Amino acid sequence: MSHGIDDKLGIINAPAIQNMVFLKNFSWDGVSHNLDERSLVPITTDFEMDSSLPEVVGKLNADANYKKMFKAAYGDDNITGERVLKAISQFMRTMISADSKYDRHKKGTASFTSEESQGMALFQNKCSSCHSGELFTDESYRNTGMYYNAQYDDRGRYRVTLDWNDNMKFRVPSLRNVEHTAPYMHDGRFYTLEAVLNFYSDNVEDQPNLDPLLKQNGHVGISMTSLEKQNIIAFLKTLSDQNFITNKKFAE
Repeated sequence: MSHGIDDKLGIINAPAIQNMVFLKNFSWDGVSHNLDERSLVPITTDFEMDSSLPEVVGKLNADANYKKMFKAAYGDDNITGERVLKAISQFMRTMISADSKYDRHKKGTASFTSEESQGMALFQNKCSSCHSGELFTDESYRNTGMYYNAQYDDRGRYRVTLDWNDNMKFRVPSLRNVEHTAPYMHDGRFYTLEAVLNFYSDNVEDQPNLDPLLKQNGHVGISMTSLEKQNIIAFLKTLSDQNFITNKKFAE
């Protein structure tokens, strides 16, 4: 779970904000689809920043440096809620990660190890139906057989649609830089990639609307040996973009 103001605990694991410019919807339940408005949720939610747009605007107007920056960006120093949200979304649009070893391998400028190559083949066979494309997500909402946690009462897409068929369906996340984005799943229940793969091989619950891809030929989950998991993780680590991760522009 992600922590907010006064160390209050939210009900979801904050998703990565890389490559958001290419996504159609945001958040685990897909409630948001407008990047310019996305930041309004964490600003106002009581267990995140517990503030308001007028309060934010007031604080920024009291800061001479921000007045100068808004004038440089917009032509005058008038700070409004619309301009604040636009500035944040424009920054997020610059956060593009596309220079991993995987990307260089695709361009022919880097070579995979045997383990990484085997992992990619296994990934394409066992994982890419959902984690597809260059973003490694098809942006769909799926029930992957995770148990319902009554403490947080988060039923995923159902919270948005109120359609019981969407119960426990969550958006398929991108896997780019997944090596560095622990904890995993919508509620951060797993702390390692090994734990995630162990869940998919051994602990998927056979729920009524479990995704059909996780229930084939009488088997619930994804069959993987220990060696196959090791190779898949080796491939997943090729999705790490060190230049993006260490870029001071994003760290400051």
